[in-house]
Amino acid sequence: MLDEKTKALIAVGASITANCQSCLDTRAGKARELGIADADILTAIEVGKMVRKGAAGKMDQHVASQVDAPQPATAGGSCCS
Repeated sequence: MLDEKTKALIAVGASITANCQSCLDTRAGKARELGIADADILTAIEVGKMVRKGAAGKMDQHVASQVDAPQPATAGGSCCS
């Protein structure tokens, strides 16, 4: 079972992947209430950004394949490959 701090950090990252500003505000606030350091919150944010970027890149490729358009260039690897 996950402890409350781990769940709070997962929620921070999920807020980023969902592009939900109000969720991030709420979840980062909850993480701080639990005593989680800003550095750890920032790490969760960076992981969320990495996942979001991978998903967006894959969606761009999928969209291009649906309309027979050139494939967009992707920078680096995707965390979801």
